[in-house]
Amino acid sequence: MATGSNIRTYYNGAWHEDDVAIMRAADHGAWLGTTVFDGARQFEGVTPDLDAHCARINRSAEALMMTPTVAAEEMVAIVREGLARYPKGAAVYIRPMYWALHGDEGGILPRPGATGFAVCLEEIPMAPAERTTTLATTRFRRPVLADNVVNAKAGCLYPNNARMLAEARAKGYANALVADALGNVAESASANVFIVKDGEVFTPIANGCFLAGITRARHIANLKAAGFAVHETVLSFDDVRAADEVFLSGNMTKVTPVTEFDGTAYPHGPITRKVREIYWDWALSARG
Repeated sequence: MATGSNIRTYYNGAWHEDDVAIMRAADHGAWLGTTVFDGARQFEGVTPDLDAHCARINRSAEALMMTPTVAAEEMVAIVREGLARYPKGAAVYIRPMYWALHGDEGGILPRPGATGFAVCLEEIPMAPAERTTTLATTRFRRPVLADNVVNAKAGCLYPNNARMLAEARAKGYANALVADALGNVAESASANVFIVKDGEVFTPIANGCFLAGITRARHIANLKAAGFAVHETVLSFDDVRAADEVFLSGNMTKVTPVTEFDGTAYPHGPITRKVREIYWDWALSARG
């Protein structure tokens, strides 16, 4: 099921003007879940960090023991060819993906070199700057590398995210704030998290249980360049409750202010607004 509209699909070496079928019933990815994807964005004529997203999906494929078949530079060129089919200024979600086609004799281990590749482009508007979200706790946690492929942006991880979201929404909240295996804050069910306290910015240190996102890294670099103190550290849920501001960071919306966590309210504060302003200034500077 599509999330956006005006879909275009790159598959088998060509662009198609539709949401086309790309996977067969006996494909390894269809019945054993060997799928990875990445997500980038085009908005206002720019595609921030597209090269980094294309490089990361190849690392994700390798983490699931698949052979990536498209170099990152070639992938960028394919994506740009597809984006040229959209109206100027269109907001487009960019999703390259791989899946395993065949397994070994036992069926489970992906066969080297047998990898499907596609790119899906969908028009999805950027969220307005004033759109906020709320968070609840959840009993579900982020796995560790010994348990699951947390070093990849893998489709098989998302059912866990879905049950976090379902639990939070049953409580009347939009998203979940999730713990790592030790009970410390990891991220939300769908994005990385930052808090602001006394004018300084804090985010959970990347400990291998979640993807430290490309947009997260961009915010950290942008904030430091603007003179803010940014700390990657261990955060407790009480740290979040005591925060002055909280916001989420992800590719889909870039910056999402949090206005409540389990009954604790926060303003859509000045530093959260500044993070978005700095990101847009940086991204749009690429237009020259």
